[in-house]
Amino acid sequence: MTTTLLDRPEARPSSTPAQRLRTTMAAVRVSFTWLGVRKSLSPQQKALAAESFGAEGEFLSAGKKLLDTKYHAFRAVTAVRGKVQHFWKGQTLPFPEPGVRLIRQDGIEVFDEEMKALREELARAVANLDAHYGELRVAARRRLGMLFNPADYPESVIGLFGMEWDFPAVEPPSYLQQLSPAIFEQERQRVAARFEEAVRLTEQAFMEELSKLVTHLVERLSGTEDGKPKIFRDSVVNNLSEFFQRFRQLNVRSNDDLDALVARAQRIVSGVAAPELRENLSLRDQVANQLGHVQQAIDATMVDRPRRRIIRNAPLAEAS
Repeated sequence: MTTTLLDRPEARPSSTPAQRLRTTMAAVRVSFTWLGVRKSLSPQQKALAAESFGAEGEFLSAGKKLLDTKYHAFRAVTAVRGKVQHFWKGQTLPFPEPGVRLIRQDGIEVFDEEMKALREELARAVANLDAHYGELRVAARRRLGMLFNPADYPESVIGLFGMEWDFPAVEPPSYLQQLSPAIFEQERQRVAARFEEAVRLTEQAFMEELSKLVTHLVERLSGTEDGKPKIFRDSVVNNLSEFFQRFRQLNVRSNDDLDALVARAQRIVSGVAAPELRENLSLRDQVANQLGHVQQAIDATMVDRPRRRIIRNAPLAEAS
C-alpha cells in the first residue's frame, strides 16, 4: 500500500502544507566532480586565430574541446550522471536553495542505498573510460593539430569524476536561540518563508510536468501523419502513470485545483494501455478529447496562478 505525506501522524490536516513539509521532509544535496573538456586558447593562439579574420586577438574569445564527449566510453560516464540527476529529482521536491531539494524522511535510507549503487556504476564507467583514454588523446592530437597540448591531459581520468550527496540542515541551529533570541527568530522566519516558497515551487513543478505530459500525449493521439494515426512509444503513456505515482507519494495537498486536475487525468487513462490506444481508434479519439479538456483547464489554472515570491539569499554551489 502506498502512503503519502498526509498518512503520517505528524502531518495533521490542521497543519499547513509548509508545516507538513518541515515535519516530514529533509534536505538533500547532490554534487559532482567532473573532468572539464574545454579550455580557452592561449593569447598567442587567439592572436593567430584572429589573423585569419583580420581581427585583434584581445577582442576574440575562443576555446578548444579537449576530448570527444560523443565517444562511447565518455557517453557512458555522462549517462550515469544523467541517471543520478533523474533519480534525485524523481524522489524529491524543489527547495529555494541552489543544489538542495526535499526528500521524505522515511525515504532517506532507500535513497542512500540507490545512490551508493549509482556511485559504483559511475566508478565502473570511469574505469572503462580510462581504458580507452589513450585512444581519445590520440584522436584529440589529430583533430586539434597545432592547438594540441599534452599538458592539458592528465595521465589518467580515475578520480576525476565523482558524485557526493549529503543532508544539510535547513532549520536554524538550536544554540542560536541561547546566543541571540532576536537572530534566532529572524532565522526561524526566514526558514518558514523558504518552506512556503517550497510549496509554491512544488505546485508549479507538478503543474508544469502534468501539462507537458498531457500535451505530449494529446499531440500523439490526435491527427495523422501521412494519412495514418501517429506513432507513439509506450513511454508516452507510462511516463504519465509514473507521474501519478510520484504525485501520490510527494503531494502535500496544498492546491485543490492541482489535486482535481491530476485525479481527472488519472481517471481518463486509468486501465488504458498503449497497445489499446494504437489498435482502438475510437478509444484513442475519446482519450485525446478528454485529455484536451484537461489541458485547457491546466492552461487556465497556470495563467491565473499568482507569481511566486522570490526569496533572496547568499547563493550556494549548484549541483552541476
